[in-house]
Amino acid sequence: MKLRTILAFLIVATSTIVVQGQAKKYTVRTVAFYNFENLFDTIKGTNNDEEWLPGGLQRWTTKKYKQKLVNLSRVLMQIGTNDQQKEPPTFIGGSEIENRGVLEDLVKEPNLREGDYGIVHFDSPDKRGIDVALLYRKKYFKPTSFVNIPLLVYRGNAATTEKKEKETEEDKADKDKIEIAIDNRVYTRDILLVTGFLEGEEVNVMVNHWPSRSGGEKKSSPFREAAGRLTKKIMDSIYKVNPTSKIIVMGDLNDGAYNKSVKEGVGAKLKKSEVQQFGVYNPFEQMAKEGHASLFYRDAGDIFDQIMVSETLIKDDYSSFRYWKSGIYNKPFMIQTTGQYKGYPLRHQANEIGFSDHFPVYIYLIKEVK
Repeated sequence: MKLRTILAFLIVATSTIVVQGQAKKYTVRTVAFYNFENLFDTIKGTNNDEEWLPGGLQRWTTKKYKQKLVNLSRVLMQIGTNDQQKEPPTFIGGSEIENRGVLEDLVKEPNLREGDYGIVHFDSPDKRGIDVALLYRKKYFKPTSFVNIPLLVYRGNAATTEKKEKETEEDKADKDKIEIAIDNRVYTRDILLVTGFLEGEEVNVMVNHWPSRSGGEKKSSPFREAAGRLTKKIMDSIYKVNPTSKIIVMGDLNDGAYNKSVKEGVGAKLKKSEVQQFGVYNPFEQMAKEGHASLFYRDAGDIFDQIMVSETLIKDDYSSFRYWKSGIYNKPFMIQTTGQYKGYPLRHQANEIGFSDHFPVYIYLIKEVK
């Protein structure tokens, strides 16, 4: 009997499952990612936040900001839960975050307070002043290290970007060459890498928000392809230290699972059977093939928000945490019900503070309890 069928009646965070006449228990932990879509406060900062000030284009006020926090927390507390299972996500990766302060406000919301979330955040050089971050439940995860890794991409074609990548690797001691490279740099979000112990097991979590499609998909594709290569490079460096490392890659990739950045850059595979040692499995590729979507643009749906896992997380031995299944969280209250954008994520509008222009995605990690 396949494990997918065996676990079909999983109902609680640590639950009892009947397998061929024998009861088995599994610990379940949810890993989520959500693009918060412009989570800005109302205070003038050092970043480019003029649009999101009371006198700015969005007429952003304290009342609107507080409602945004309420809305986001309402979604976050429910991701991965059902009528029986009430545990909120153990990990929440987020993007489009102005600063650490907005995250501190978010985790203090009544909906999230009992989750007792810790925060890992760095300011990135993004021109809009938005960052990525990781929220984690302190009860279950203990971080041991975290670092923001810059994505170095440059104006020009793909060859220019790859050439500059090699220059910065090979000529780090040559300050003049580095300064020349920086002149043409396109400033975007860093990649966040957090390492720690999930209930005693070492896990590496990478949070991404790859360059947008501004200027067109084809013209901007080299930037995301570079992000994919950097993601794989980081994974390879982790494996050099520990070949059995467990790695989770999440983020708004601004590309689908079928794009070159994901398929060639990261090397993600559609099927578990295709994943070799040090490889990557992307469960959201099959979901996209089935017509699911985490966002919509010009009446076309796609899954830009993805969570991928290393080969070490898809083994059949459930004595330690393994990947189980994935999903897109898109409850009716998060969906536009009228007008031109009916069926789209309910986002911020002039007269209504919505949630986000993306739906959050999630995966379950499970471990058998002896």
